[in-house]
Amino acid sequence: MPLMNEQVSPKGQVSIEIFSPDGKLKDKVNIPNLVVQTGRNYIASRMNDTAQTDVMTHMAVGSGSTAATLSDTVLGTELTRVVLDSDNTVDNVITYIATYAPGVGTGAITEAGIFNDAAANTGDLLCRTTFLVVNKAVDDSMVITWTITIS
Repeated sequence: MPLMNEQVSPKGQVSIEIFSPDGKLKDKVNIPNLVVQTGRNYIASRMNDTAQTDVMTHMAVGSGSTAATLSDTVLGTELTRVVLDSDNTVDNVITYIATYAPGVGTGAITEAGIFNDAAANTGDLLCRTTFLVVNKAVDDSMVITWTITIS
């Protein structure tokens, strides 16, 4: 019987929604993301020993424009980091959601990432993406939904 050559590849999609103060959707973008090497290592470590690494708890946004690479461990220029609203796993898909309230993460946003630490530029980076400018005004709120599929 021949051996099968199976490869596991994490893939992601990010949805960013900007809402005006009256709750109306102002902008929505969908962006693919990169599960970086530290994220791939994190996924493998979770299969071995769940106590080895802290779970993902925070999402960060920034203004860096350098394209995401496998070797990334932080955002290019982190602006702010918020605690995740939720994470939900169904079969081979995990979805993370974070909300940036008015006054939080304001400005020209061009990158985002998921971490397992509250402090800027610390913790394990699971995934990172860069994108064309998404402008968040001081009175706007922003919801980012990040879906990672292991296939």
